[in-house]
Amino acid sequence: MFQVVERSIGSLVNDIVGNVQEIIRSEVRLAKAEVTEELTKARRAMIWLVAGAVLATMAFGFLLLTVVYVLAHFFQPWVAALIVALGSGAIGGALAAVGASQIKRVSLRPPRTITSVQENLQWAKAQAK
Repeated sequence: MFQVVERSIGSLVNDIVGNVQEIIRSEVRLAKAEVTEELTKARRAMIWLVAGAVLATMAFGFLLLTVVYVLAHFFQPWVAALIVALGSGAIGGALAAVGASQIKRVSLRPPRTITSVQENLQWAKAQAK
């Protein structure tokens, strides 16, 4: 019925080494896929951030110039410019905080790969016993 094939220790070791190599290659492919996915998310976030910043900077520049002209009717021109500069600095800080919070959501650490590698190491240790 069943035929028992006896294999040499060298043959078994070669098979184990081949299997471990294939596992490592698979883990590297998985890590590459996960990192690529996270980089794609980061790129999308950066495109939105840069596009918004460019347009907002242009519009905000004209708005600030308008505010300086309006305030110059009530204050010395340098005081009007200072008021506008302080206000725009506060708004710029808030916008930078929003962008920083989006960047923090990007994770380049491949969690599925790490879990899989840990499982494979446990399996390899169990097989070595």
